[in-house]
Amino acid sequence: MKSKLVLNVSALSRSIARGQRALAMAAVVGAVSLVATPAPAQAQGTKVGFVSTERILRDSKPAKAAQTKIESEFKKRDQELQNLANTLRNQAQKFDKDAPVMSESDRIRRQRELADLDSDLQRKRREFQEDFNRRRNEEFSSIVEKADAAIKNIAEGQGYDLIIQDAVTVNPRVDITDQVLQALGG
Repeated sequence: MKSKLVLNVSALSRSIARGQRALAMAAVVGAVSLVATPAPAQAQGTKVGFVSTERILRDSKPAKAAQTKIESEFKKRDQELQNLANTLRNQAQKFDKDAPVMSESDRIRRQRELADLDSDLQRKRREFQEDFNRRRNEEFSSIVEKADAAIKNIAEGQGYDLIIQDAVTVNPRVDITDQVLQALGG
């Protein structure tokens, strides 16, 4: 159970990172053009930093607390889904065993019952996933807001001209993710 939810939260982190990659690439192109273009003297001293959103959503204290909270909220429903799936599997195995000796009408009735049970399971799984995703997005959006505020404070306090979130490759000397994690409480 826990590993399934942990994987879902990790998937969110990866999907957010992928979704922001296009924005990050645009920011990188803009930053490179600022630094590479012969321009006024102020552009030559541009201070650039990098923050890994994925690490923040995975490693920060608020993210870990949110993950634990979401897991506990959805634990009961996940267990119910697992029980329903086991029931369906057991009934399907029993049907496969009993089918050769059943009358045609009983076989058709049992097939319909299994199909109805499967449809119910699929519907409940979709509802669970939708509710889980909605709840996860609620929790993580507040973490992103706090992280953005921390990034802004760090940028202003340390004189950064540009902070890039999520990039394909980054020199570790411009990575300020650890500072953001510390500002979020670890």
